[in-house]
Amino acid sequence: MKQHRNDFGNPDFYITAPQPCPYLAGLTERKLFTHMGLEGGKAGSAQRVDNLLRSGFRRSQNIAYTPSCKGCQACVSVRVVATEFVTGRSFRRTLADNSDLVATRLPPAPTDEHYALFRDYVRTRHGEGGMADMKEAEYAMMVGPSAVDTFLVEYRLPPAEGAPSGDANATSGRLVGVSLCDQLSDGISMVYSFYAHAEASRGLGTYMILDMIAQARGCGLTYVYLGYWIRGSRKMSYKSRFRPQEHLERPGWVRQP
Repeated sequence: MKQHRNDFGNPDFYITAPQPCPYLAGLTERKLFTHMGLEGGKAGSAQRVDNLLRSGFRRSQNIAYTPSCKGCQACVSVRVVATEFVTGRSFRRTLADNSDLVATRLPPAPTDEHYALFRDYVRTRHGEGGMADMKEAEYAMMVGPSAVDTFLVEYRLPPAEGAPSGDANATSGRLVGVSLCDQLSDGISMVYSFYAHAEASRGLGTYMILDMIAQARGCGLTYVYLGYWIRGSRKMSYKSRFRPQEHLERPGWVRQP
């Protein structure tokens, strides 16, 4: 790992050692990253991090990172133009399938219920990924407060009729999804989302993106940042469905045809 100077007002950037790429077989990945401390006060740090995240960096816990892979540019930062998004037929069907869900915006704080859902999601969908062994303390760091305006949105089924007294489902409904997000100066960055494997037929991953697009528009924000679309990775192909969208290229953010 070596230090790398930059133009973001903080010289403490580093590059990781090469390791196997989790998305494209036979390739290696490296990341350029920096720690997002609160030096100089909350406001100054928040502005610096906001600039990073709007410039293609992603946030993981208290680290901002971007791919820095030799000979490969498959990872492309993607953002949806929420103010111009039109809900097509398949998206309307997804919204209808999930119209019974209750969405609640919460401050960034871990709960046992959220962690249990996270563990189930990672085990069933990403059992061999880097998060498979994430402990509760690490999860708490992932969803905790950050240098920007971080929030959680939880999605629940309606309260269950006839549930036993004292059952949480009788008052708040069963938890089926959680989305961890950062609110930036021009949009919402979706950091990580997870949902109940048993409810996969609802298209919850798609629904949570649609809900964030609606929330961004409701807040007067232009974009929803979806992280990286990766050329050649089937896991990331779903991101291309949300249009209009812009990709971060050498000249800057470019509208896609």
